Amino acid sequence: MTADLSTSYLGMTFANPIVASSSPMTESMDALLALQESGIGGVVLPSLWEEQIEHEAMEMQRLYEVTADSFAESLSGYFPEYQDYATRTESYLAHLVEAKQALEIPVIASLNGTTRGGWTHYAKKIEEAGADALELNVYLIPTDPYASGRDVEKRYLDLVSAVRAEVSIPLAVKIGPYFSSLPNMARELVDAGADGLVLFNRFFQPDIDLESLEVVPRVSLSPRSALLLPLRWTGILCGQVQASFGITSGVHTAEDALKAILVGADVAMMASALLRGGADVVSTMLGEIQQWLDEHEYDSIEQMKGSMAIGSSANPDAFVRANYMKILTTYTSQVS
Repeated sequence: MTADLSTSYLGMTFANPIVASSSPMTESMDALLALQESGIGGVVLPSLWEEQIEHEAMEMQRLYEVTADSFAESLSGYFPEYQDYATRTESYLAHLVEAKQALEIPVIASLNGTTRGGWTHYAKKIEEAGADALELNVYLIPTDPYASGRDVEKRYLDLVSAVRAEVSIPLAVKIGPYFSSLPNMARELVDAGADGLVLFNRFFQPDIDLESLEVVPRVSLSPRSALLLPLRWTGILCGQVQASFGITSGVHTAEDALKAILVGADVAMMASALLRGGADVVSTMLGEIQQWLDEHEYDSIEQMKGSMAIGSSANPDAFVRANYMKILTTYTSQVS
């Protein structure tokens, strides 16, 4: 009998733990259908950004005010209603509706923001459009030297509370690792309303163009080594924080996904490998995951989930200082 690959994430059942994370790969219906055909467990749509929502709102208000002041005809219906204009937000909601109609797998929408504000009411619109869950991607780079760590944490918690107040669907929060006490922050995020945590957001670093003397973006796809950080922290948090966990960054192969499950992740999210290899990567991974489970006599994904987390591990110190010390004391220099 073959092992059961199904997993529970955010209170929903996924046919398997492989999920396409938010990326250009989930922006087109053709790509989404190809992912479903390949056997993907679920998809996260690209993010709708706080800046996009607020910019559109300001532009529409400005246009309305300028036109209303300039043309007498506007008083008698010259100016079209606000909702008649096709905007980025409306296109996003239309894409979500289309995806839900066409796909049989869970569809998770994504909001990307950093402040508590009026834009958060789009979470409700996303719920009304049919999203199975919402991933809140908090991409916050503190720059104020007078803002304390607690000030920054409060912004996260206020934002999660604001979005949670808008929706009843499951809410996952995608965060970075840069907190002085990640376990405490994870617990507080759950208390604020998060049903799950996605570890970790990749903070892309700006570069300098020496010819134009401008700051420029440099996008690089994640290497497999990026998996190590979320592996460690998921293994530490699993069992201590009552939430669903998704691992993202560095998931490229079946081995990577299996490691994610062993430390307690409910799903392994991937983007870079899909952008490089296309949807066919998924079917290959699922076959290899199935083979590994069968060879190691596991009945299901759920049976192995979290079996190597810190609370279940025979060597919990491997997650903390002992592993660090062992690496440094056993490394042999190749320089003669």
